[in-house]
Amino acid sequence: MIEQAKHHINTKLPFLRNKKLLVAISGGLDSVVLTHICYTLGLDIKLAHCNFNLRGDESDTDEDFVLQLAEDLDLEVFVESFDTEAYAKANKQSIQIAARELRYNWFDELASQLQFDYILTAHHADDNLETFLINLSRGTGLDGLTGIPEINGRVIRPLLPFSREAILKYAKEHRLQWREDSSNVSTKYLRNKLRHDVIPILKDINPKLLQNFSKTQGYLNASRSIIEDRIIDVLEAVVEHTGDQTTSFNIEALKKLRNPKAYLFELLKPYNFTEWDDVVALMDAQSGKQVLSHTHRLIKDREYLLLSELPSKTSQSISVASTDTVVDIPLGALHFKEVAAVKQPSKAVVYVDKATLQFPLVLRQWHEGDVFYPLGMTGKKKLSKYFKDEKLSLLDKEQVWLLCSGDAIVWIVNWRPDNRFKVTNNTQTILEIALQ
Repeated sequence: MIEQAKHHINTKLPFLRNKKLLVAISGGLDSVVLTHICYTLGLDIKLAHCNFNLRGDESDTDEDFVLQLAEDLDLEVFVESFDTEAYAKANKQSIQIAARELRYNWFDELASQLQFDYILTAHHADDNLETFLINLSRGTGLDGLTGIPEINGRVIRPLLPFSREAILKYAKEHRLQWREDSSNVSTKYLRNKLRHDVIPILKDINPKLLQNFSKTQGYLNASRSIIEDRIIDVLEAVVEHTGDQTTSFNIEALKKLRNPKAYLFELLKPYNFTEWDDVVALMDAQSGKQVLSHTHRLIKDREYLLLSELPSKTSQSISVASTDTVVDIPLGALHFKEVAAVKQPSKAVVYVDKATLQFPLVLRQWHEGDVFYPLGMTGKKKLSKYFKDEKLSLLDKEQVWLLCSGDAIVWIVNWRPDNRFKVTNNTQTILEIALQ
């Protein structure tokens, strides 16, 4: 196997040579073999071990074993201890999900702080098959059927082509020692049940199961490449605008596709949506309706679906003193200066009578029920009605900031000033306010 591993790294993963590598090691068979192969091939490796404190003394013995192995091989080793149960409870996660999150977060932290180029894990062909069957049993799309990626960012899995049987044979040939995780025997976990009860039957039916499975995954990954190329073309057809905060999808263009639901899934899956029937229904919903993921939202706005990150739940206000000349706000920077005369006003530049202002001024986001007196009009108008007349989307309205004097609105920033603060023939000091 060592020659096969060497050939695989030289042909498929040559970039691992002359790089700083962090090997994730539990002390079990797979990670010990990975460590031994990397060490034998002369790769620049250091070890990282997680003690999840889930199996009492057994967890501590695993840690001691890894420390001794590192000493025997003269390798540097990093060890981190986690209160996994407390983390899982606090984050309302299963123990398995919590351990995975803790593990990879720590690996990423180590890699960033100590400038490791890649993180190596010991996933192999049997792990890949188990993951495929788990996803298949739970219901999944194409991504769930393509298995564990050999290269995922800086996480690399050099043993992915090799079976558990080959890894065990290697360990015995080289008289390696390793730790057995007692929890792997229990079939209360789905992965273990598949490993011990299901996969042996499948291998008995077809001794070439892993080889044929590898071919199938190759076909599936090829199909995914075709889909990804098609999605690039579709994006050009259905996306009309991509800004810093919002992406607009043309609903009419989406509906012309043969299977809008399938395309919406491919277009939006990076944004963590799960309620796909609701996403599809949004195309025929009333304006203002929305579907949320835990990170993003999709809003129906007339003939568009607007995608954006979830807005911050914290409201903020900014005070402006009479002596301030520049004030930063999320929209940019407001510049205040006294001028001798009114120049050409615009949405981004307004002129007010400074004597009518009550300092400190306040910059805040708008609230339902806010009213102002639009410049050029004698009466008042609700901001909600003004926004409707201006055809502002829900996302647009969330970006609106108000410059206020006391309870009165001086300016809907970058939109329209209030008539009560306009410059008149009696104005003695003209204040120019410009958004840049």
